[in-house]
Order: sequence, then structure tokens, then C-alpha cells
Amino acid sequence: MVKDTRLDRKPWSVFKQSHFLVRFSVSVLVVCLGFHIIYSTITNDDIYSIGFLSTSITKTPSVEKSVSPPPAAPSVLKTVDDTLSPALAPSEDSAKLQTSKNQNQIPAKEKCDLSIGEWIPDPSGPMYNTESCANFLPDDQNCIKNGRPDSGFLYWRWKPRECELPRFNAVKFLDSMRNKHWAIVGDSISRNHAQSLLCILSKVEAAHEAYHDEGFRTQRWHFPSYNFSLTVIWSPFLVKASEDANVFRLDIDKLDNKWADQYTSLDYVIISCGRWFLRDSTYYENNTSLGCHNCPGKNLTEYGLENGYRKALRTVFDFVQTSNHSAVILYRTTTPVHFENGYGNAGGTYNRTAPCKEGEIHLNDEEVIFRNVELEAFKDSENIGYSGERITMKLLNVSKLSLLRPDGHPGPYWHFHPLATDKNATDPNPDYLHWCLPGPIDNWNDLIMEMVLND
Repeated sequence: MVKDTRLDRKPWSVFKQSHFLVRFSVSVLVVCLGFHIIYSTITNDDIYSIGFLSTSITKTPSVEKSVSPPPAAPSVLKTVDDTLSPALAPSEDSAKLQTSKNQNQIPAKEKCDLSIGEWIPDPSGPMYNTESCANFLPDDQNCIKNGRPDSGFLYWRWKPRECELPRFNAVKFLDSMRNKHWAIVGDSISRNHAQSLLCILSKVEAAHEAYHDEGFRTQRWHFPSYNFSLTVIWSPFLVKASEDANVFRLDIDKLDNKWADQYTSLDYVIISCGRWFLRDSTYYENNTSLGCHNCPGKNLTEYGLENGYRKALRTVFDFVQTSNHSAVILYRTTTPVHFENGYGNAGGTYNRTAPCKEGEIHLNDEEVIFRNVELEAFKDSENIGYSGERITMKLLNVSKLSLLRPDGHPGPYWHFHPLATDKNATDPNPDYLHWCLPGPIDNWNDLIMEMVLND
């Protein structure tokens, strides 16, 4: 009898088939593992270099691999995570490969509030000294020359909370401002600021005085190599003002011609006012008396400091809004006077030698009024001053950063060596309003450069 070999072959056939399936499965796994290893090492830059997925992925700024970024991380560019849905945002892989509908948009620079921050140590010190700026440094702000014994107030810089603030670059500024004319308009704080800017710029080129009025309150300087001019214009109210027996008449619906008549010749203007509104004043509109501020015995209605200041700023902002001239306007907010225990002529003192932290010091009542009116007026006008897509009116908010620097004033050292003959002498009227040069006011120029050239 012939044995049926089909029964002997069947188990072997099954084994061969099983063996083939195992080998095939292992091969597939090996291939997949290889692709996984290769792909996991490819970065976004590699993808773009080989063209892989180039039609479906838009290259974006790199995202740091950190589960929880520091709370004070700079907020400058929109990253990939800003365009992801909440469900995808935590995934790094999805951040690299996300293909949202916004993928073709260029990340926009987010606004950083330069007015919120703190003063941090700066070992590099000031950008000029009393010798290099001898031609522009007034005696009453030359604190080092006048014998101020400490110099720690010179070694701080303003650090905004959410971004870096580069130091003022005088060469870059002058090169960018070729054939331009700047003006700083206001009171003695504005002149203080102009002197600070001149001191910094003069490290690059000496400025030539081109004009001054009889009292040297309005002056113009010229930098010939750059054809750049800087003018300081004395206009403490910004509106029309006249004085009679120490009482000012303010026509708060009319501009001061000292700056308004020059406006169309200016490319950049820093304007400010405030403190002079504390003076005894009567307010007029359409040549009709509205009342007064601090005028007892005049048989006039108290119009109110806040109302007078608000109307004056409205006149200034309306002028800028309706003008056909496209100058860039920076409105500088009020700055504090630092005294403890009353004003200087009433025994007040402020002997701080280092910056304050937020919450340690506050604006006084009048300064709060000024600051609130300024912010309100600017908010009401935030859509004015547009020429095409260029914003031509900006708020130079220096109130807080200035408030935190009570150590930066001349104090008694607005006089030459006030303690030379009597170490126990006290100044009945020390200067805690203006700023030492060099000093904290130099940092205002860092903000200006950022707002004008880098914003």
C-alpha cells in the first residue's frame, strides 16, 4: 500500500507559511523603526533643506523647549503656540508641525509697556561725564561738581518688565535723524531733558548753538555732519499765557505761538506741561472768564485745576489731530517732586540714595490729577495722528520710572558745595524736582529711541 504523503507535507507547509509571516512582520517593524528614528532626528530646518512637507508647513520662529517659561520672559514675537488651539498648544511636536489657517501670517511684534518695570544695577554707568558735557551742563544740575558725595545714583538702568530696553545709541540716532529737526517743548523739566540728550549726542559730535532768545529759555543746537537740529522751546502751559502780579491768565482754547508757529518746521516733537498749572491762574475761553485756580479774594469761581488742565490738553491734542503736518509727537507725562514731611520750603526732606521699589512711594495728590488727566486725554485721542499706517502720536509715560528715583535729584547740591563752610547747614529750598546730570533722566532717551526707531 502506498502511503499518502499529503498528510506529511501539510504540517511543513503550514510551518513555512507561518515562518514567512513572522519574517515579514519583523521586516515591517524594522523598517518602521528605522523611519521613526530617522524622522525623529529631523528638525524644521532639515525639513526645509530637503523639501520634505514643504507645501504644508510654514517655518516659524524657534520655540524654546520649556514646559513653563519664566514669568518675565520677553514678549516680543508671536510664537507657534499663539496660533494653536488649546488642545494642541502643549505639544512640542504639534508646535513644530502645526498647519493652522494662520500659517502664512508673519508673526507680529507684540507691544511691550516700557513704563512698567524696575531699576536694576548697571555697572557700566552713565554715557557721559561732567567734563565731556561741560558746554551743556548747567551748574544747578551738575551734582558731582557741586560736591554731592555719593555716586551710586549713576549706576542704575530702567528694565521694563516684559522686554529688554537697549541703551541709547547716539551714532545710530544721529544717523537715522539726518536732515531732521527735533523740538522739546515745555517747562524747565523739558529743558533738563534737552540738556541730557545734548550731553549724550555730543559724545559723537559737538553741537553748535544756532539760536537763543534773550533769556536763553528757547535755544537751538545744530549737528553739522548730520544736519540735525534740536530745539528746546519754553512753553510751560502749552497754551497762551500772560502774567500780571504773579497771577497768570490762561486762554485755554488758544495755543502758545512760541511752539505752534514752529510746528510745521518740526519732524519730531516732545511736548509736556503740568506743574505750572499749580500757579495762581485765571482761565479764559472765547475771551470769557471760566473761573480760576487758587485765587481767593478775587471774586471768581474756583474752576478747578483738573478742569483747566483737561481743557488745555484738549486744545493741544485737537491741534495735532487737525494739522496737515505729519510730525511725530511724543507726549511726556508728568514727573514727581520728591519730598518727605512736606515741601522743601516747609522743612521737607528726601535723602534717599537708591531707587525705590514699586509701592514704596506714591505720587502726591496734584501729580495724580495731572497723570490721570493726561492718560484720559491720550486715550480719547489714541486714534489721532495716523498718516497712512504710521502712528504719529505716542505716549512717553515716564511718571512711574521717575517716581521710583528719588535719589536722582540735586537736593541741596544745586548749589556749589553747600556744606563747605557748615556741615550741618540745611537748604531751605532744595531741588527735588529737576534731575542731576548725569542721572536718571538720561534713561528717558532709551525709551525715546525704542519708541521712534525700533517700534
